Amino acid sequence: MARESQRQGNLRERIAHLAARIMAEDGIDDFGYAKRKAARQAGAHDTRAMPDNEEIERALATYRELYQQDEHGPLLAELRQVALGLMRSLSQFNPHLVGSVLSGVAGRHSAIDLHLFADSAKDFEIYLLNRGVRYKPTQVRAYINHAERLVPLYAFVHEHTDIRAMVLDNIDQRSPLKLSAAGRAMERASIATVEALVSAG
Repeated sequence: MARESQRQGNLRERIAHLAARIMAEDGIDDFGYAKRKAARQAGAHDTRAMPDNEEIERALATYRELYQQDEHGPLLAELRQVALGLMRSLSQFNPHLVGSVLSGVAGRHSAIDLHLFADSAKDFEIYLLNRGVRYKPTQVRAYINHAERLVPLYAFVHEHTDIRAMVLDNIDQRSPLKLSAAGRAMERASIATVEALVSAG
């Protein structure tokens, strides 16, 4: 049993590092796709060996530090600067940065992910329409205070960068949000926190 557990652990770690390399080298921003491709490369058919997104994110951070340090630093700084400028313009929606640009593992093709807060998602749609911003609305499944909900998400482009803005209710500002029932709560950064990250370089 111990040997089987160790084998599963080793395979899980291998898949995580393979997925991280795929994301870093191929510019893939989809954890699920990278995970499935890595599992095929590793010849893994046992779902118990699948790493979660947090494990892949840690492996991705390690990969970028080892192999992409020179290019990754300036790229991350640029993405955070773009995010900060956009967040300032969206201040009425109390924007918070989330995802790979906040965690520091974003790559060349990464989108900037934001959480916005409003009385209604329509308020944000009107904001975009009034400014002539072309957007694609969709919904994502999220878990807020352990309750499953479909949350509006708007995809658009700002300064040649893909943006994904999730619009939550104002009452959700202090509520933890997870993208899966078993996942961890997403870390959020306010405008002030992102300003500090940008200043720190």
